Amino acid sequence: MNYEDFMKKEKEPEIVEEEEVAEEPLEIDVQKAVVESLAADKAERELEIEELRKEKARLSEALAGADAEKTSLKEEIRRLENEKVNLKAESENLRKELAKIGEILTKNTELPLSSQISLLERSTEIDDKFEGETRDHVIEVIREARDACEKNGRLRRAQLLESVLVANEAVGELSKRREYLEKLFADNQNLINGQVINELDKLGIAYKSGENYLLAKEIVERNY
Repeated sequence: MNYEDFMKKEKEPEIVEEEEVAEEPLEIDVQKAVVESLAADKAERELEIEELRKEKARLSEALAGADAEKTSLKEEIRRLENEKVNLKAESENLRKELAKIGEILTKNTELPLSSQISLLERSTEIDDKFEGETRDHVIEVIREARDACEKNGRLRRAQLLESVLVANEAVGELSKRREYLEKLFADNQNLINGQVINELDKLGIAYKSGENYLLAKEIVERNY
C-alpha cells in the first residue's frame, strides 16, 4: 500500500460523517413541520368543535323557547275554552231568567184584575214630566215598602212586593235626574246662588216657596 492509497482510505470515513451530519437537520425540520401542521389542524378542529357546541347551545335555547311558547299557547287556548264554557253557562242562566220574567208578565195579563199588578193605571190629569216618571216613582215606593216589610217581619207582604219588583223594571230617569241635582248643589256648597238658579230655571224647577228660598234638600225632595 502506497501513501496515496492510505490517504484515500483515511479520508473516506470523514466524507461519510459529513453526509450523515448534513442529513440530521433536514429530518428535524420535517418532523417539526409535521408537528406544527398537526398542532394547527388540532387547533382548527378545536375551534370547529367549539363553534358546534355554541350552535348546539343556541339550538337548545331556541327549542326551549319554542316549548315555552307552545305551553303558553296551550294555556291561552285552555283559558279561552273555559271562558267560552262560562259565557255559555251565563247565557243559559240569562235565558232562563228572561223566560221566568216572560212567564210572570204573561200570567199578569191572564190573571183576574186584582192580580194584574204590572198593569196598574193612574189618572191622566197628571202627565209625566219626563219618560217613566210615574213608573220610577212607583217602583221606588214599592222597593222602600218591601225593605220596610222585611225589616218589620211582614214577610208575606214583602214577598208580594218583591214579585212586583221582579216583573217591573224601572226606566232609571228619575234616579239620574236626582243624582244630577244633588251634584249641582254639592258643587255649590248647597247654596242657591246665581249659577244654581240659572240651571234650575232651565229644568223648570222652583227654588222658592212664596218669598222664601227653599233649601237644597227641600228642592230635591219636592221634585224627585
